[in-house]
Amino acid sequence: MRIAVINPNTTTAMTARIAEAARTVASSGTDILERQSRHGPDAIEGPFDGALAVPGLLKAITAAEAEGADAHVIACFDDTGLDAARAIATRPVIGIGEAAFHAVTLLAHSFCVVTTLTRSAPVIEDNILRYGFAGRCRRVFASDIPVLALEDPESGAFDTISAFIEKGIAAGAEGVALGCAGMTGFAKELQARHGIPVVDGVTAAVGLAEMLVRCGLSTSRGGIWASPSRTHLLAAE
Repeated sequence: MRIAVINPNTTTAMTARIAEAARTVASSGTDILERQSRHGPDAIEGPFDGALAVPGLLKAITAAEAEGADAHVIACFDDTGLDAARAIATRPVIGIGEAAFHAVTLLAHSFCVVTTLTRSAPVIEDNILRYGFAGRCRRVFASDIPVLALEDPESGAFDTISAFIEKGIAAGAEGVALGCAGMTGFAKELQARHGIPVVDGVTAAVGLAEMLVRCGLSTSRGGIWASPSRTHLLAAE
């Protein structure tokens, strides 16, 4: 099985961290195809960055399809370009945001999200409502730590995220979804510290992608995800 894990931004170091996390949970027979957009923003922190990232993401999806990918994971918690990717791909496409929401609600009746910047929170809140999880989400917290600063020890990211998890628990959250692919390395230690499920969307998405492939399932071709007629436009640079 081949799963393309695609970072929609152009930061190579972040792509490598995401792929490393994916490989830690992938089955022995699963090959993780580490990919990123060639053109677009270096980080996705709100709707403007998300819009700029979509063309590069779709080209990465089509390239991975040509390489024989059996499924795709979009490694941005905003689920950037997810509907467009599902329309153009012939294989299942999983967004790490939607994957995290499904996973955390299998483990906890209620949850909170800790994300990066304040302008990213409304995108996530809209997705939660659209996916049907609004009744179980207690709060979306913005840490106001930029995506590319998460790995900087000087940012204090781990302790800041941990403090927001405490606020989530006080608000009634029984689980946590980490709201950025750059937070993937924090999940296990945060779970140990707080004693509740802390879900990283990258690893959750890889598991879901493997399940769909093994079950022989593919995206519906009807309605919103019907194949578009102008796929040739992706060939233009």
